Order: sequence, then C-alpha cells, then structure tokens
Amino acid sequence: MKLYIVPTPIGNLEDITLRAINVLKSVDVVLAEDTRTSGNLLKHLGISKPMHSYHVHNEHQTVTRVVERILKGESMALVSDAGTPAVSDPGFLLVRECIKQGIQVECLPGPTAFVPALVNSGLPSDRFTFEGFLPHKKGRQTRLQNLTSEERTMIFYESPHRLVKALQQFAEFFGADRQVSVARELTKIYEENARGTLEEVIAYFSEKTIKGEIVIVLAGKVEEKKKSDKYED
Repeated sequence: MKLYIVPTPIGNLEDITLRAINVLKSVDVVLAEDTRTSGNLLKHLGISKPMHSYHVHNEHQTVTRVVERILKGESMALVSDAGTPAVSDPGFLLVRECIKQGIQVECLPGPTAFVPALVNSGLPSDRFTFEGFLPHKKGRQTRLQNLTSEERTMIFYESPHRLVKALQQFAEFFGADRQVSVARELTKIYEENARGTLEEVIAYFSEKTIKGEIVIVLAGKVEEKKKSDKYED
C-alpha cells in the first residue's frame, strides 16, 4: 500500500519522466484533479487505469475514503492538471492523513511552474519565497503589506485576467521601479518572459490580450548599504 505524488507536464508533454510513466502504469488507481485532463495525458502515454476525481471542492470529503482504500492494500497515484500536486493544488490533506495513518508516501520529482520562472527571471535565485496565489479579497492587502520588507525574491501565481491589476497593486506596495519578471505559458509554443520594472511590465501587458498560466517573479527589497565608519586619527 502506497501513495505516489506524481508531477505531470505543465505544458510540453515531453516533460513527463520515465519514472512517472512507470508509476502510473503500476498503480491500481489514479486520483486526478480533472479526470478529463489527466485522462488525455494517460491516453497519450498509452496507459489505461481506473481514475477517481480528487480536487479542491471534494478533497475534505474524499480523504478518509481514499486512505481507507490504501490501507486495504491499493496503491494510488495523485496527479494534478499540471505540475506537482499540493503546490497550489490539492494534495496536502491527503499526504498529511496518509502519514498519520502510517501509509508510505513517495513524491516523485518533476515539473513545477515556479522553478523555470524563477531561473528565467534573472533575479536572485539563491534565496526566495513562494507565495502562490494571493487572497483575492480578504487578507490580500495585509499579505502585501507584510511583504514590503521582504528581501528575498518573491514568486506568485496569478490568473491572466487579474495580472495587470496584480502588477498595479505590486507597484503601489513595492514601488513602480521594482524589478519583475512575468512568465506566461511556460514550456508551451507561445512561452513568454517579460522582464523590467513594474511600470514597464504593466505598460506592456496593458496593451495585450493575456492568456495562459502566469507566474510573477518579483525582486526583493534591496538592503540599504550601511555607511562605512570613518576612522578617527
């Protein structure tokens, strides 16, 4: 009995790993965020497996039933529509409960959107903080205010129709001259990385119809250099 966490391509289907394919072939059941999306991937890979829906709207009701089935001897693979499950996607509750019940959990390495977006940005990647999706309303401004003193590079996920508004809010809280990189449609045919100040990137996207998955990589606050102490004679 085991739960596998299986990352799936965020765009380019060639990014699936050989290990992920072998795991998907070996398990009894695939838990999918959207069975239609994951069904297309399995069909592309030539894999036929029973699939069950596991998404943000049913995970609280589904966790107990899934764990009971694994405890009875079934092996399952959890996949999201794209990327690594539990990273801004369902999965945390199931992993936590499996660990609590003594079920072995094995997470495979694989695609996730924020890593290539961070590396492509040209911003410091030695230290960073992943913020995922900010709250849409309640708590959003508080979260942004708390980040104004953050010196590490910050990574956010955002929907295309909210991108310009989000960048405008960033300019308000962090300053219009703060460096930013917006990655769109990573690994896909129309992949795009727009870099510059918040003011420049806002102007760029304000004139476009924006589609696709979005990752925002924002520079951290630059620490003010301390003035050198002068030696007295």
